[in-house]
Amino acid sequence: MRFSKPSVAGIFTFLFFTQVTLLAQQNNSPQHTTKKTPTAATPRPADPLDEVINAVYAAARFEQTAISPDGKKIAWVETLIGKDGAPDGNTAIYIADSDASSPPKRLSAANPNIPRAEGSVAWSRNGKQLSFLSDALKPGQLQLYIADVAGAPAKALTNVKGLLASPAWSPDGKTIAVLFTENATRDAGPLVAETPASGEIKDAYFEQRLALVDLATGDFRQISPADMYVYEFDWSPDGQRFAITAAHGNGDDNWYIAQLYSLDASPTGLMRPIYKPPLQIANPAWSPDGKRIAFIAGLMSDEPSVGGDIFTVPANGGEAKNLTPDRKSSASWLTWTAQGEILFGEFIGGDAAISTVDPASGSITQLFQDEAQLTAGPWGPNLSVASDGRTATAVRSSFEAPPEVWAGRIGHWKQVTHRNGTVKPAWGEAKSISWKNDGYDIQGWLLYPRNFDPSRKYPMVVEIHGGPGGADQSAWPDSWDFTTALAGEGYFVLHPNPRGSFGQGETFTRANVRDFGYGDFRDILAGVDEALRVAPIDPNRLGLTGWSYGGYMTMWGVTQTNRFKAAMAGAGIANFLSYYGENQIDQWMIPFFGKSVYDDPGVYAKSSPITFIKNVKTPTLVIVGDSDGECPTPQSYEFWHALKTLGVETQLVVYEHEGHHFVNPAHQRDRIRRTVSWFDFHLH
Repeated sequence: MRFSKPSVAGIFTFLFFTQVTLLAQQNNSPQHTTKKTPTAATPRPADPLDEVINAVYAAARFEQTAISPDGKKIAWVETLIGKDGAPDGNTAIYIADSDASSPPKRLSAANPNIPRAEGSVAWSRNGKQLSFLSDALKPGQLQLYIADVAGAPAKALTNVKGLLASPAWSPDGKTIAVLFTENATRDAGPLVAETPASGEIKDAYFEQRLALVDLATGDFRQISPADMYVYEFDWSPDGQRFAITAAHGNGDDNWYIAQLYSLDASPTGLMRPIYKPPLQIANPAWSPDGKRIAFIAGLMSDEPSVGGDIFTVPANGGEAKNLTPDRKSSASWLTWTAQGEILFGEFIGGDAAISTVDPASGSITQLFQDEAQLTAGPWGPNLSVASDGRTATAVRSSFEAPPEVWAGRIGHWKQVTHRNGTVKPAWGEAKSISWKNDGYDIQGWLLYPRNFDPSRKYPMVVEIHGGPGGADQSAWPDSWDFTTALAGEGYFVLHPNPRGSFGQGETFTRANVRDFGYGDFRDILAGVDEALRVAPIDPNRLGLTGWSYGGYMTMWGVTQTNRFKAAMAGAGIANFLSYYGENQIDQWMIPFFGKSVYDDPGVYAKSSPITFIKNVKTPTLVIVGDSDGECPTPQSYEFWHALKTLGVETQLVVYEHEGHHFVNPAHQRDRIRRTVSWFDFHLH
């Protein structure tokens, strides 16, 4: 897709691993000869873990929901479940009245009885038509379609080769803009598996460009420059220009240095710079009068994960104005209302909220706050708002309630779908807990064991979220999740949001800059103390785990303390000095470390687990995908190799054809089983 530069992880795996997974057996040191280390393949008779895993996968998922401009109808994209009880990679589009007064109808480009990948819905400005993407012509190749909501057959508008994304109607309804990556070799984004390569290795990539589709003629033309990668866009109110975020070169890597531009919608495709942010930028949106562009900017560690302050800038360039300075939250999504307000979603601690800000006065009004996550994906609050600025649709879920589509007045929604009415949690209650450390207020979620008995003492596993730019919220577990099953198996699970997380403002998010592993880890340890204070947890049966940044913090944590009796490090980073030259997104590191590793190796070394590797005594399971471009396989191998050499109990499991985000349901389930088995073996 974005580049054909080979994955270091892919080359490494070719050289060293020849199986779907490689299980590196524990070192046979004397202290570990009385038990056999478990594997996922070990049979577990009458295993209640099946019930927990099935509860996670039994829930229908909603990738997107969109409300018509008049607020009367909604459309949503729903994942389809295969015969094995897991998502099969196909999706379906449904349309219903927003008041749920009639049953939903399936919208498809072809025979709705044949599974398809269909989604990315967008309403026309008059609400009479819906555009969407479908692979009805050829499996795996999405094309742009348009359908009349009244029931006329869908019509294909494109026949291209490559990746299409994010269709959006022009104000006059005559054109649809879409992001297009010609001849893409994989899906977009750094989370997916990298494409391995051989021979002479050179920088090479595919650019995602903005293209226009004329509804009358079917003409398809790319208008953004061929050397510019476009991430997001928004039509100007007059339909003459776009506000875009874009960068030259490697799309996965250079999102971290993207700038705000205007792009003419005319054939000339004239592009003008508007604003160069000091940090990351996302979600550009044009004001109704066409005079200003709003966006979110701040310190962000991952392309899909947005959090920061809300800014506006004159549409022709000029000084940017921060509308939410010092607000103890992180904006994650925004849109303008017809009345000239900016409506936005935000993280507040572990809660999701919706508020408005007056760009002239800076006055902020909160419309809604709840612990249930509002999401159209895994990355935080999101919703679709009608023209009145107050009627909306959202996907809501929590630890207690699986996802469903809701619609209505913001904060007064009514449930529209009932897909998951029979799905119940196979884990215990979730409680929000708070504590103080180093002058910071820290929040986290404590998930209780199923069938909790207050007279018993339980083990606890600490799960650290990825990022660090992100926040754990109360949400039904998805395919990313590998720890909720522990609560179903009799564990407390602590989800802390330490400094560096979203939810408490930019100062808090930036508090771990040049300090990875120090203040943030102290926050986590203080959270462990608070959990021990409020719940019957056995202090001698504590575990540590996480994925990505959480995997790094797990590797780091076992070098800093022997408090944890077992650990699982998922897609972690063992050595920032070697990692800098191995990963595919090194641009993320400069804002966090201040300089490149070549200019300041010391700041990278002081936060590298490998620097303190001889301190480790904790048995540690290490898991990673063989095609991970964000946290490449060699990092996990380096950590495992060190522990094995030093006589520390360890296992390494590498999954074939998996990137940073595992997509194979069998691998997702196996990861859960291995993790639970590891902690069962060491904490029971």
